[in-house]
Amino acid sequence: MAGGKLSARQKMINLMYLVFIAMMALQMSKKVLSAFGESAEEVVKSSEMKTQSNNYLIKTLEQSAKDQPQKYGAKHKVALILDKRSQEFADYMKALKEEVLKEDKAKIDPKTGKMDYEKLSKSAALDNMFFKSGKPTAKAKEFKSKIEAYKKYLLSLDDLSEATKENIKSRFNTADYKTKLKREGWLEHNFEGFPTIASTFKFDNYQAKARETENEIMSQMLRGQMSKDVSVTNYAPVVILDKSAYFPGERVTGKVALGRVDSTMTFKEVTINKTKVAEELLKGGQLRIDIPAGNVGEKEIPGRIVFEENNKPIPLDFSIKYAVIPIPNSAVISAEKMNVVYRGVKNPLAISIPGVSDNKVRVNAPGLSKVGTGKYVMDVTTFKGKSVKINVSGSVNGKPVSDSKVFRVKNIPAPTGTIRGESGMVKMPKRNLKISTVGASLPDFDFDIKLRVKAFDFKVPGQPTVTVHGNKLNAKAQKLLNRVKTGQTIQIYNIRTALVGNSAYKVKKPSIITVEISN
Repeated sequence: MAGGKLSARQKMINLMYLVFIAMMALQMSKKVLSAFGESAEEVVKSSEMKTQSNNYLIKTLEQSAKDQPQKYGAKHKVALILDKRSQEFADYMKALKEEVLKEDKAKIDPKTGKMDYEKLSKSAALDNMFFKSGKPTAKAKEFKSKIEAYKKYLLSLDDLSEATKENIKSRFNTADYKTKLKREGWLEHNFEGFPTIASTFKFDNYQAKARETENEIMSQMLRGQMSKDVSVTNYAPVVILDKSAYFPGERVTGKVALGRVDSTMTFKEVTINKTKVAEELLKGGQLRIDIPAGNVGEKEIPGRIVFEENNKPIPLDFSIKYAVIPIPNSAVISAEKMNVVYRGVKNPLAISIPGVSDNKVRVNAPGLSKVGTGKYVMDVTTFKGKSVKINVSGSVNGKPVSDSKVFRVKNIPAPTGTIRGESGMVKMPKRNLKISTVGASLPDFDFDIKLRVKAFDFKVPGQPTVTVHGNKLNAKAQKLLNRVKTGQTIQIYNIRTALVGNSAYKVKKPSIITVEISN
């Protein structure tokens, strides 16, 4: 095309051909820039999805930490710190991208509503920020140090797999570029002279890398713990005796099993007190215990279960602890609150006879009812006496056992009158008193009971007493209150209350409330 003599027509054709090629190249360049922008959008979407997944994993770890703090508590704390560090890293990259776009005066295409990627073809914005006189600026060095610091933190985490470590090193590599013919700094090789769209794409990609790595590490935390949970080596033998105490001449009976009972599990060998256990006591993945109880006293018998995992014998040691006690001749009765029972409330009691099953214990007393194994409540609201007797009986090895205990019966003490939750001498403005609630409480009473104020008397200086129904000042009382001067005191007394849940019981009148008017 360039050889020989050409006619004017041919020269014109050749020139048009060159212009056509240039236009094609220019159009191709614009398409490449748009492709970069669209790829960046996909990376941002992927990063957002990973962030949602990470939030779900953190919530999963949080719940697991609540349910099993020993297993997951430390992992949850690591995950929170990891998420915070990743968020800070991603925020830095996002801010850097926005700064570069602002310098390049990037604009939104009014037709598509998206960034006009085809105008982000120059490199001046980032070059001016990262390079000066051919050398990296302080901003560029800060950018590189942020990546290196984040990578160092990630690699400092415990229990990372080798694959995860290699991924971290690869994703956040900042080593200089070297070949046989060329050596170039990492910053220059990756950012100098590149179009703005290419550089901002890399900033987006670093955010995605951080979220991907965070997801990988937290998923590994959960998978690692789950692997430990299903491994037999993480289960301890559980000793379950049929009774907690035995009498001389009885046999200690019960069973030993792993925490996660597997009916298909077989043991290689089981010993108790260094004696091999008979095969008929090893069934359904459990060890049946059948040994003499021995004499009176505390007992601890060693044992060992040996099983196989991955063709290797794994021993688990355990001990059987129990007490042999004499046959009792008295019952054990204790008040769970104090050594008295009160009218107006349900008094909880624990009643049992050592060595006697609960269904064979007989208890008799006024107002007493059973609510659970060894648990009773006593209601002495209508009981007139000053003391009540509780009779207990049962049998041990066919021998009758009986006993009784006497408890004092008391009334609920007088409540303390309160205004706005305060008692005694209270100081407040008139406007506050008008809307405050009159109440009654038992601050030193061991039972959690509620009192409802039905009425009270209201007295201001120099005026007749007003009776108010309810727990707040009525219109008449508020009118009298308006006459009270600053520094004067009013009294709230003769407070009538009712016990919530037991209106039949008559509560003593609460103490007087004195209010000094402040203004």
